Amino acid sequence: MTTKNCKEAASPDLAQQMLNKVPAVTLAFWVVKIMATTVGETAADFLNTNLNLGLTKTSITIGALLALALVAQMRLRRYVPSIYWLTVVLISVAGTLITDNITDHLGVPLQVTTGVFAAALIATFAVWYAHEKTLSIHTIVTRRREACYWLAILVTFALGTAAGDLLAETLQLGYLASAGLFGAAIGGVTLAHCRLGVNAVPAFWIAYVLTRPFGAAFGDLLSQPGNQGGLGLGTVLTSAAFLLLILGLVGSMSLRRHRGAAGSRTAAWR
Repeated sequence: MTTKNCKEAASPDLAQQMLNKVPAVTLAFWVVKIMATTVGETAADFLNTNLNLGLTKTSITIGALLALALVAQMRLRRYVPSIYWLTVVLISVAGTLITDNITDHLGVPLQVTTGVFAAALIATFAVWYAHEKTLSIHTIVTRRREACYWLAILVTFALGTAAGDLLAETLQLGYLASAGLFGAAIGGVTLAHCRLGVNAVPAFWIAYVLTRPFGAAFGDLLSQPGNQGGLGLGTVLTSAAFLLLILGLVGSMSLRRHRGAAGSRTAAWR
């Protein structure tokens, strides 16, 4: 799902303009995004349980790391794969922890949490569109658009965590069935966009929300013990395996981007 055909004018504030700060929406984008959501689920469990940090210390640690990553990302004036995807992984963990804190510490039912985050996401999109007249990710060229973008990403991760836990745990569908259900929904959105002409912008954001519970359910399926419906690989192995895959793919993206830039410079001198 891409929005390459969308035609929006960038903000007239030239002092704030920069190159688009987010990657093209390709198959590799979706693969890394799903793996990042899986790491968000398993890494949160690893830090909270295996390292005995507890939910509060884990939340503070990830919050501090995310703040540093966001500062680095926002200071850039172009898309840098390593910084961008580091921010996505950390925001994935943070989104998981937000939902866990509200559910575990405050005792808010997942049905309520899911509804609240859905409303928060709609409100975020409404504010974004009211100011920028677009929700496309292909023109993230101002600070305000980027701020709206990252806020929307954070809410999608929190919403996806709540929705995934609601189906897998509260409604007791199990991890495999939940992953299959959300995977089918992602396929339906893709089909609606590619075959039925559904607008790319809402299709992208719907799929972005759905990949969070899909990745989380898949991560839990791999990491959780057999008596809880998982395959028992553990959070350490699952997190490490997916982090290595993410590093490999992001490294490949960075290399291709570097070669492309070098090729453009060479062509300019001819």
